[in-house]
Amino acid sequence: MKHIFPAFFSSRWCLLLLALWAPLVATATHIVGGELDLQHKTGSTYTLTLNLYFDAINGNPGALDQQLPASIFSKANNQRLTNLVLPLKSNTFVSYTSPACAVGSLSTRKLVYSSDITLDPAIYSSPAGYYATVERCCRNNSISNIVAPGSAAQAFYLEFPAVMRNGAAFIDSTPKIFPPLGDYACRNELFYYDFGGQDPDGDSLAYDMVTPLNGYSSATNPLMPQPGPAPYSLISWNSGLSTTNQIPGSPSLGINSRTGRLTVRPSNLGLFVFGVRCSEYRRGVKIGETRRDFQLYVLNCPTNTTPQMQVRATGSSTMYRPGLDTLRLVPGGNRCLTIRFTDPDPNTVLTMSSRPVNFTGLLPQFTTTSTGTVRAAGAPDTLTTTLCFPECIDTRGQVYLLDVIVADNGCSLPRRDTVRVAFTATQPPNAAPVLTSTFPPAPLPVSDATPAVIRLPLGTRYTATLAGTDADRHALALSATGLGFDLASMNMSFTAQNGPGQAAGTFTWDPSCEAVPSGGLLVRFRLTETGPCVPQNRERLIRFEVMPPEEEVAFRPPNIITPNGDKLNDFLIMPDLPADFCERKFASIQIFSRWGQRVYETAERGFRWGGQGAAGSYYYLVTYTDGRKFKGWVEVKP
Repeated sequence: MKHIFPAFFSSRWCLLLLALWAPLVATATHIVGGELDLQHKTGSTYTLTLNLYFDAINGNPGALDQQLPASIFSKANNQRLTNLVLPLKSNTFVSYTSPACAVGSLSTRKLVYSSDITLDPAIYSSPAGYYATVERCCRNNSISNIVAPGSAAQAFYLEFPAVMRNGAAFIDSTPKIFPPLGDYACRNELFYYDFGGQDPDGDSLAYDMVTPLNGYSSATNPLMPQPGPAPYSLISWNSGLSTTNQIPGSPSLGINSRTGRLTVRPSNLGLFVFGVRCSEYRRGVKIGETRRDFQLYVLNCPTNTTPQMQVRATGSSTMYRPGLDTLRLVPGGNRCLTIRFTDPDPNTVLTMSSRPVNFTGLLPQFTTTSTGTVRAAGAPDTLTTTLCFPECIDTRGQVYLLDVIVADNGCSLPRRDTVRVAFTATQPPNAAPVLTSTFPPAPLPVSDATPAVIRLPLGTRYTATLAGTDADRHALALSATGLGFDLASMNMSFTAQNGPGQAAGTFTWDPSCEAVPSGGLLVRFRLTETGPCVPQNRERLIRFEVMPPEEEVAFRPPNIITPNGDKLNDFLIMPDLPADFCERKFASIQIFSRWGQRVYETAERGFRWGGQGAAGSYYYLVTYTDGRKFKGWVEVKP
């Protein structure tokens, strides 16, 4: 349930709310960090979420809040637009990258607070945008790089754009940023962690280091009834530290502006807080930002030696020399690498992997076991694996680069040895298969999409044969598919005998009236090749039409009858009427006197009209079900 406090919240109500909150608020050092998140749901409804990271080792359980107040302000003038309460939704532990490296002095909970909120376009339309904030005190008192950490607070901060721009809805969700950091770093060892996020709207993201916000809360007022507006005070760095040197080292803590990867080789032991900002851009214009504060524990770790490996082409005694050699993969030749890998440290688990550097698509695969333990009881000192390139990889004359990597199971992060392999590759040649048939040739200009036409009358069966051959003996398969219809529904059938290097098929059609309304039935006959890197399939497109019966050049019924009983010309009959064809059938004949009175009508095609006993001129109208009409006159004589 959403709790919203109006922007005109009075001071009396603030005091009352503070009194209500006071029994629940613990003055304790517990905050590891956190970030705000705003996700669009539907229409004007969004979900505002706070992820708060709580020190599970040193944090006071009384400071684990069941709800937290949040506020939204206008960036243009810092006017408060709404207040709301975020109830606690979940409480879980942050996982280590490698659970085996867990240490008892480091454990972090992820507390998730969230609530739905309506962002009315009539209100949230300022071009300057808006910001949401939550404030809480206090941070860990054992933090090493800021002044008075036990009294330092955190202002959780998020910027978002107007939901209406130029009269149209402007939908935006903040980036789903970086998984939380559960690991520690080792002094004088390179530490890296991917803080990069994904944006649900496809916006561009940029990362930079920022000084964490302190805000208005304090050790004496750790949880205010509602957050205050910007600007917010910053935490104070210890001497010699700054935004660009938050964790000292070589290098000091930094973040890749494009990928969001954190890197540091810390030189000092301790617990270090740091701040990262993720800015969001759409079509080159910044539309929002989210900040995350977090902390990194730097320990003295046992010595971990980097693993080593040797790479050579399978069957060769010469080791591959990175930067000097280029593998040339040709059809029929060797396409594999033999890799020997080891580690001088006892009881070490090693894992091989590969990563493309400048290409995508087909990748080599390890064909033998690529992980194992060395220098343990019953284990070898060195392991061997085989990495093979697929036959169909084609570098198209370029040199592709592949990193072959061996990693150990060292803490806090694995050590790696990398060999960058340069290679070129070509695919085996492939001759196109041949498709022949007894169908007539396609009209000029000839192409697979130009249909030949088969026209048959009702009652005539049509049979055609098809054959496919392939000089490379690749597997061939023939098929027939009706475009927009099922073959059986139109009295068509197709059978095929498929196999390596050849295929044969038989097609039959018994024309029926069901095919007439379509104006023609298109059938695609396909010869499919399986096996080569780039299959060269073949097709024929055939149109089948039902041919109506031929009609006389002119329809000329008699125009004089003499119904006198001499059996000569006694009746008006029309044996030469146009033939019936499926739904195009004789419907009726009507005969009228010269004054327009209908004197005869029948739906019988074989009618016989002998006059009405009165001589004179009469007019007839013959109608067919397709709308055709035939008119004429007949003279009745004694």
